[in-house]
Amino acid sequence: MPKDAPPRWDRRMQQRLARGEAAALGELYDRFASLVHSLAHRVLGDEEAADRITREVFGYIWENPDAYDPKQGSMRSWVARLTHRQAVNRLRQTEAAALTAGAGSREELERKVRNASAAARADYIVTSMPAPLRAALELAYFQRRDYRQAAADLGVTEDEARRRLRLGLQLLSTANTRPVEGSSPPGYGHAL
Repeated sequence: MPKDAPPRWDRRMQQRLARGEAAALGELYDRFASLVHSLAHRVLGDEEAADRITREVFGYIWENPDAYDPKQGSMRSWVARLTHRQAVNRLRQTEAAALTAGAGSREELERKVRNASAAARADYIVTSMPAPLRAALELAYFQRRDYRQAAADLGVTEDEARRRLRLGLQLLSTANTRPVEGSSPPGYGHAL
């Protein structure tokens, strides 16, 4: 299978959505609604706003199934990017209204957007990393296990536990990297 070929499920899902199959939207929602809601909530810090973003993202997908380009990445990544873009736009609108009302400064707004974006990227990285890496990180950070204890809990060698922790931390460290100014990921359709 060629390296750039998308997963079969992603291709089938896009085709079903393009045909207007309501069941496909339900399946997509079941698979990704918690991801969309948690990313939106992380950016906005507001349950109601996260609910609205969730509805908007799935509404956009339903109305624009061809905006997804399987050659550019997984459907999960596309849905996460749509969510992030919409949530950041909403945060900017909310904060711009606060600026107009005299509450806060432009620097504060940009700091909030950067922090929310980094937090959302970190959430996405953790939820999308392979289960063995996520399990090692969860043991280390939530249960305060060292690599020896994590190795015993996971049933792997100490070297393997260290490797998983190191790789998981390397992936997480990319959450704070900022994209090149003015660039956007290619092939992810039109903005919401």
